[in-house]
Amino acid sequence: MPADALALVTAAGLAGRPPVEADWEDWRALMADPRVAATLGGLRSDAEMRAGFDRALRRWSEDGFGWWTFRDTAGRFVARGGLGRVAVEGVSEVEVGYSVRASLWGRGIATAMARVSLEVGFGQLGLQRIVSFTLPYNLRSRRVMEKAGLRYERDIVHAGMPHVLYAVTPSDRPDR
Repeated sequence: MPADALALVTAAGLAGRPPVEADWEDWRALMADPRVAATLGGLRSDAEMRAGFDRALRRWSEDGFGWWTFRDTAGRFVARGGLGRVAVEGVSEVEVGYSVRASLWGRGIATAMARVSLEVGFGQLGLQRIVSFTLPYNLRSRRVMEKAGLRYERDIVHAGMPHVLYAVTPSDRPDR
């Protein structure tokens, strides 16, 4: 499926579109927030954050999908999230991920982003499995995964740290 077919999504009244270079400072500020970084395994250097952003830019041309930049109706940056290829214990998977500005936590934004990502993944991309994972103590993220329909599968090690892996398939979603 061409990336332009997935170029715009909406979730929680926000518009999501593939990242562009002009989004870098917003993504960097999000990842530099110690509250957000704590949910993702800790603060990273500017070089590591930049490498992740560059990878997010490439995903759209390489995979035809990726993470979106979400902005509110006034154009203010709110979050990043979407789908991305990832290796989980040596197995290629597609992950649904989300990171929301900490000042906006608890408003259902991450859940809405996860749900629209799953809709795109199963409906438009025809994926047969989507995973998500987080640090075991990140109860907010675990709740987002559960609300979006993912179910705990097992404990894993990712990036040298313990994580919990959640997964969902189209048949796991009887309401769809």
